[in-house]
Amino acid sequence: MLLSADSSDATAADSLSFEVISAVAEQEGIDPVEIEPPEYDALYDVINPEALDSLFAPRENGTSRGSGRVEFVFCGYRVVVTSDGDVDVLEKTGGR
Repeated sequence: MLLSADSSDATAADSLSFEVISAVAEQEGIDPVEIEPPEYDALYDVINPEALDSLFAPRENGTSRGSGRVEFVFCGYRVVVTSDGDVDVLEKTGGR
């Protein structure tokens, strides 16, 4: 599982980027730690994990950010992440 965060970091397991990896692993029927090159794309080759994690995180003063969503293709799946923290892994797009 190639995140740019240290896997020993407790907050990494609660991050949106980890949720994306976990959701794709569930679709593939494998453990999230198996989502690694060369068999699978690295998340950081598709989207910046830190940027994804901070995109919908509360501001420094604790106020919420606006609503929104981001979509990208990861490991051949169309992934949709919303400001509510939902991660949807949709149909395979013909990639891996």
